[in-house]
Amino acid sequence: MNESIGNEMYSLHINGQDRPVVDAWVGESLLYVLRERLGLPGAKGACEQGECGSCTVLMDGDAVCSCLVMAATAVGSDIVTVEGLIEQNPTMAVTAQAITSQVTDVQQAFITEGGVQCGFCTPGLIVAVHHLLDKNPNPTELEVKESISGNICRCTGYGRIFAAVEAVVQVRKANS
Repeated sequence: MNESIGNEMYSLHINGQDRPVVDAWVGESLLYVLRERLGLPGAKGACEQGECGSCTVLMDGDAVCSCLVMAATAVGSDIVTVEGLIEQNPTMAVTAQAITSQVTDVQQAFITEGGVQCGFCTPGLIVAVHHLLDKNPNPTELEVKESISGNICRCTGYGRIFAAVEAVVQVRKANS
């Protein structure tokens, strides 16, 4: 038996840091490596087929389903997970309602507008909305719908999510 088969080592640039991935199988998905090897559980595994968006991350500035990316092919790419959004875009601290850590304005709007229910789809939606608003600070309703069309939410009915996006747009306009 050859013990070296599947024992790969490489480094991924995630949330601004180089993170070593050791003893990996070269065919592991980025989702698996993020969650199981690197301890970044924000991206969720649901469909494992790129249909639900719960595993959305940013890779070289594009929103991608991490379940569809082989981690070893992401070497040299800049990857941002939902955990990295806080580091890259810290904003207002949450009020005493529930949470004591800092969140981004998008995360705060999801909380305030009730865009979070079971929470399973939330990290992927948060990443998708950040991606949209970083590229288009004043999207139309159709552009919002298109940008999150790859993210399935079974709980909210999307109305509260759309309200959260609009709330962020308005706060950012008022602060600029």
